[in-house]
Amino acid sequence: MIEILPPSKIPLARKSGALVAEILQTVRERATVGTNLLEIDEWTKDIILGAGATSCYVDYAPSFGRGPFGHYICTSVNDAVLHGLPHDYALADGDLLTLDLAVILGGVAADSAISFVVGEPRKEDTAMIDATERALAAGIAAARPGNKIGDISHAIGTVLREAGYPINMQFGGHGIGSTMHQDPHVSNSGRPGRGYGLRPGLMLALEPWIMEDTDELVTDDDGWTLRSTTGCRTAHSEHTVVITDDGAEIMTLRSS
Repeated sequence: MIEILPPSKIPLARKSGALVAEILQTVRERATVGTNLLEIDEWTKDIILGAGATSCYVDYAPSFGRGPFGHYICTSVNDAVLHGLPHDYALADGDLLTLDLAVILGGVAADSAISFVVGEPRKEDTAMIDATERALAAGIAAARPGNKIGDISHAIGTVLREAGYPINMQFGGHGIGSTMHQDPHVSNSGRPGRGYGLRPGLMLALEPWIMEDTDELVTDDDGWTLRSTTGCRTAHSEHTVVITDDGAEIMTLRSS
């Protein structure tokens, strides 16, 4: 299903996006060496429920996961890149942490992800995170009426490839609206001028993610967490945007 938001729902999308951005920023500020991933999940739960919002993850049970996710945020550490299931792990100095979060507020979903290093960063990690953020910015710049999904994918893939990173095509961005995952799929590489035409009201979650030296994934024994097959580090950046007459408006923009 491809959903086009009516103008009356755009303010609701801004509110759900602002909540996601607030939670990610709050957790980033609070997460330090020694913070447990289960603490992060509890912080997230408290803010979501306190805001009167609904988690997109707790009851989420897609074909690629093992049963309901059962937690409020994805916490992927180091070689984990997607769908990281929170568990009893205390963050160590230098850990590269990715947080991925989606909520529904006022009947509209928003989805965003950030990667950052807890403690002292390695320059390789900083470069990887920067590449995903630049790719995300390029994808957003291409998300304007008259363009196609392939234009977004091409813009993202060009940045990642020029930075020297392999690109996995199994998971990517997606449509979003009254539910978290909708069509169209937005690959992190593609041919310009191809695919669904962009028009005002279309809301997309764009999410470039990379692994340092491979494009192959392996699933953890928990049935959810996806890791690099080589054990290399990973990074992931994501924003929810709405196509407008003038381009793309970012719903999940953080203040810092």
